[in-house]
Amino acid sequence: MSKKVDLSHYTLRQLLEMEACTRCGECVAACPTYAESDENAEIHPQRKIARAKDFWKADHLGFLARLFGIKPATDGDQEAHSDGVYRCTLCGRCHVVCPVQIDTRSLWISMREQLVDWDLYPEVFDGLRDRVTTQYNISGDDNANRLVWTQNMDHVPEGLEAKEGAETVYFMGCVGAMYPRAYGIPQSFAQILDRAGENFTTLGSGEWCCGFPLQIAGMGKDAYDLARHNVEAVRAIGARRLVATCPSCYHTWAHEYPRMLDEPLGFEVYHSVELLDELIAEGKIKLHGFSQPITYHDPCDLGRTSGIFDAPRRVINAIPGIQFTEMEDHGELSLCCGGGGDVEMADASVTAAVSKRRIEQAQATGARVVVSACQQCNRTLAEAARKNKIRMRAMDITEVVWQAMQE
Repeated sequence: MSKKVDLSHYTLRQLLEMEACTRCGECVAACPTYAESDENAEIHPQRKIARAKDFWKADHLGFLARLFGIKPATDGDQEAHSDGVYRCTLCGRCHVVCPVQIDTRSLWISMREQLVDWDLYPEVFDGLRDRVTTQYNISGDDNANRLVWTQNMDHVPEGLEAKEGAETVYFMGCVGAMYPRAYGIPQSFAQILDRAGENFTTLGSGEWCCGFPLQIAGMGKDAYDLARHNVEAVRAIGARRLVATCPSCYHTWAHEYPRMLDEPLGFEVYHSVELLDELIAEGKIKLHGFSQPITYHDPCDLGRTSGIFDAPRRVINAIPGIQFTEMEDHGELSLCCGGGGDVEMADASVTAAVSKRRIEQAQATGARVVVSACQQCNRTLAEAARKNKIRMRAMDITEVVWQAMQE
């Protein structure tokens, strides 16, 4: 027997947005996962909205629903809906092209919350929830190893472990702190801050996952304790700002934590590109050049979701003699790298297909380095280049800046 819709998962605005969908198909043409999925109709945005709308109307409008031919959902209908909702990177490209500006990303997350209540979600997310809520990171490793990336550095800045009185807290994020392939990002950023004379620290082993992976899986209610812990840890240090190199962490801190905790944080939240932009403008960072031609990939959670497009480009263009070429799709219409929305855990083939298309766009620019401002994008694009035998290096913008700072 199919399960009933709990309307508390949706805001009134979202119910109206589903009704406002004109079925024009613009979102279908813009969807990167649908384009790479053999036209599986369950994946495209228009289908997901139509399904969810029929589900709640059949459950809550009774005779009126039957009058308009809306039938109660079957178990098969709900399972098909789950397949489409979870094979989405939450890139938000559909929102950009939507003529009535439906906030699709938040709508997809609300749909996932309903699916979690229905117990219709990929089983792999149970392991994710267990790791994050008990080990406080996505890898399940000992969280005391958050600063392991410092072990092979020639010079380790002092006071990295929750130094009281620091002006800036650097939030490393699970990928940067726990995955060796991404160690170059915190290493570069910490050295940049140190050379720029910034008074900074990290939460060290006291840094817990920001909760973003749970939130976008539809398990946001399990992220509250993570948010409370992290915010209190920064307040205990007395910092005036927090800066993250991960766009997903940044978005969670800047936009989700104040809503979740229902209170102001009491400090500013920056993404690393914003701070780099400031430090360059203030003359605290001296750049000397970067020898290889580059292109830039807009991370979805930094660009479309958080509205930060110009700062990374100002940082790149501040490098003397830089050879920078934009990809065909960039800015608001940038293609997703394929690594967002927890989709790689749900269906790795989707990530592989979307990332292949993006790395081919990067290759078409003639660049030798694809630069991003997201450790997940960096990892996904590097893997796409390797699998597709494309001679291109993926680097984070912090790594490019640190290299450009060397004499």
